[in-house]
Amino acid sequence: MSGTQDYPHPQVFLVDSGRGPQPSVQPPGMLPCWSFPPAQERVMERGRGRGCRGVGCWSLAMALLFLLLLVFGALGLGTYQIIKLQTQLDRIQQEINIEIDGRGPEKLVGDLPETDPNRGKTAGRPAAHVIGRIEKHVSQNTLRWEPKAGRAFTEGGVVYRDGGLQVNETGLYHIYSRVQFETNHCTPTDALVHSVFVRRPGNRKSLTLMEGHREGYCNLGSHGHVWTSGSYLGSTLKLEKQDWLYVNVSHPAMLSHAHHANFFGLHKI
Repeated sequence: MSGTQDYPHPQVFLVDSGRGPQPSVQPPGMLPCWSFPPAQERVMERGRGRGCRGVGCWSLAMALLFLLLLVFGALGLGTYQIIKLQTQLDRIQQEINIEIDGRGPEKLVGDLPETDPNRGKTAGRPAAHVIGRIEKHVSQNTLRWEPKAGRAFTEGGVVYRDGGLQVNETGLYHIYSRVQFETNHCTPTDALVHSVFVRRPGNRKSLTLMEGHREGYCNLGSHGHVWTSGSYLGSTLKLEKQDWLYVNVSHPAMLSHAHHANFFGLHKI
């Protein structure tokens, strides 16, 4: 049996098996068959549908590039700000250190109150440095000093009063003094004497610790001309608690009026 349809279908033949006539059999209904495009064409169409085309791809790339530029720009700006702040902090720290160093000597200037003798014990090692005081009329050989002005100071329990320095601890001290004489009148017999002495409680007599003499300094041809002569004394000596130290000169009226030329001090070793 054969038939014609709008679509191709297999031919079915009936064969007589020799058993006589057989009932006619209708061919089974055939299912429709659709044709599909080749797989390669489907893949290409799918790729074209999913890919980016022309202006769309260019816009996406520019947007990504712009975002990267923004990120790197922000990082660079942050790094610059951090470096700038660090530089400012370093400059401020340097200014603070300079200001502290400049004020350091000022903290040492001043005399300790006599009503609070224990205050200086926590200030540091006992030490003092006093400078020359300008006086128009000098009536005694024991010199008076300036304990607060300029670089003068007292600390560690050392007290200044009436030209003397008192220590509040027994121990070894380095003691020093310098004076400078200046005048335009002298004679060959003049002698300059510079000494440091100590007074101790319960002992009326002063004890000379150091002394310097200067003789024959005046030349006959120097009359009418200003001349100067300095004297420096320094030694390490043992002092007792509450000892008072003083400086004597033979000609106090001849002392120079320069503060840095005359000074007196001590510090504990």
